[in-house]
Amino acid sequence: MELTKEQLDIIHSTGNIKINAVAGSGKTTTVIEYAKARPANSRILYLAFNKSVKLEAVKKFAEQGLHNVKVETAHSLAYKYIVFHNNYKVRPQGYKTNEIVELLHLQGNEEKHTEYVIANHISKFITYFCNSTKQKVQDLNYLDTVFDPKAKSFVRTFYDYILAQSRQLLSKMDKGDIEITHDFYLKKFQLSNPQLPYDYILFDEGQDASPAMLDIFFKQNAIKVIVGDTHQQIYAWRFAVNSLEKADFQTYHLTTSFRFSQDIANLAMEVLKLKEHIDEYHSVAIIGKGSSNEIKSKAVLARTNLGLLLKAIEYVTEKKKVKHIYFEGNINSYTYADEGASLYDVLNLYNQKHQYIKDKLIKAMKSLDELEDYISKTEDGQLSMMVTIVKEYGNDIPDIIKAIKEKHIENDDKSKAEMIFSTVHRCKGMEYDAIQLVDDFITKEKLEIMEDKSPEDINVAKLNEEINLLYVAVTRTRNSIHIPESMMPKDFPKSSRIHVQKTVVENEKPQTKADDVPSKTYKKDTKAEKSYTVEEVGTKYADAYKPWTPELDDELTVMYCEGINVKDIAKHFGRTKGAIRSRIKKLELEELYG
Repeated sequence: MELTKEQLDIIHSTGNIKINAVAGSGKTTTVIEYAKARPANSRILYLAFNKSVKLEAVKKFAEQGLHNVKVETAHSLAYKYIVFHNNYKVRPQGYKTNEIVELLHLQGNEEKHTEYVIANHISKFITYFCNSTKQKVQDLNYLDTVFDPKAKSFVRTFYDYILAQSRQLLSKMDKGDIEITHDFYLKKFQLSNPQLPYDYILFDEGQDASPAMLDIFFKQNAIKVIVGDTHQQIYAWRFAVNSLEKADFQTYHLTTSFRFSQDIANLAMEVLKLKEHIDEYHSVAIIGKGSSNEIKSKAVLARTNLGLLLKAIEYVTEKKKVKHIYFEGNINSYTYADEGASLYDVLNLYNQKHQYIKDKLIKAMKSLDELEDYISKTEDGQLSMMVTIVKEYGNDIPDIIKAIKEKHIENDDKSKAEMIFSTVHRCKGMEYDAIQLVDDFITKEKLEIMEDKSPEDINVAKLNEEINLLYVAVTRTRNSIHIPESMMPKDFPKSSRIHVQKTVVENEKPQTKADDVPSKTYKKDTKAEKSYTVEEVGTKYADAYKPWTPELDDELTVMYCEGINVKDIAKHFGRTKGAIRSRIKKLELEELYG
């Protein structure tokens, strides 16, 4: 292929460099050509972001006959240096909250489940430390990572205990008393100040590197090349930092995208202009040279697991002729939290069927109210989303998930899928012919609301990442994009490749009791393109998480006895129908007055 002037400048460069590459700009091709232009006896290390990228890179370098290039991830390097030499055993899935409680014999107080909340924060504190450059846990202030006022108050109260127990758990791993985690051995590798035997080190997807990974990279004597896209940083929740801004290297750019056309490039640039609302923004030029017109692969992309799952529900229940769908990643990962709690566990808690709950943390909760209290003190977004789904769909959930799984095909048959579903995090680095965005991303209107808040109440880094997520989503297409009206820039020119989805009101979901046979029609009292973030559900149901008082219970009892339906009661209280059914069950109103 014919290389651009930007690519040739990079290939012929000398010394340490950083490459800021827009989506679809051929950065892998550029890095391969850079490696080919180095002396044949050069020892070259290519650092990939994850295992799947590593496997693809191994194949591409081999095809070019570049056998002097070693491909690793930061973790695979650390594994060879630390785990092998110390005879450690690794616990791939990490430690669950209840396991940390048991390992450390954590003690609570008179409040319910305090030990579980403490364990959750210990896990996060250790992750924070292992991804940092600090030598000791006490060199960090964990409070800097906690934003919810209730969670922050809890951590402040128990800070010394959380710190001491975090150090204790790390000590147990260090001594080999218990299995170590992936984060732990990478941290130990960083603290050992390794010197790697390479002449050149090429660090891909640098914008999502952790401080610990960067520290290893920067300390090497090799000529260093770091490549990425400043605006594709979407892993700050894993304590990633934008290393392209931290690298004091000669800067090069790749501004031509071979993936999509100029109208999509213009939309991507408009998305990035949203950053004007939160911070100083320097415009980015993107040239779209893509010209694909075929539509073979179609994908629905969402900001959150919740948004994606709800869109999938809508899709499989309304499009009866659809036979094959595919979820990027394991389909089960969309119904399970990282720690192992499943949507079914939360549903069984909702139904007070403790005997069927498998996850120990959920099983320890006496009610959904207790779980929500735990969520508020830990900022556990995944569990919060599961609670939202359970309140919205109740006992329809098993049939819904069954319907989705019956249409889901295996990895080898992905090309047969009539629609692919993915969150942005899972489809990073991928591309599709046509994409449809779920309405759960950041919008200009939301950012304008933020402008009225005081600076200390605005998490600029988080908002910046929200805009990056929308940018990554928009740039996954090779051909066309279907985008909700609420997310379209005002007065953006019409295009044959950009289709705006108008808001359409759907029929209401049939009213059912929580313990009824699941309905086969899963229509909701909602809109076709609705935002599914927890934040927006909280806005719609402004009083959803306020505690029930005796006065409110009396009011609910009177309305129930008067025969007012659940939908109207929910509207009156500003809560979900699921929340009202849950309270009715807790007060035993059906048994007393049904």
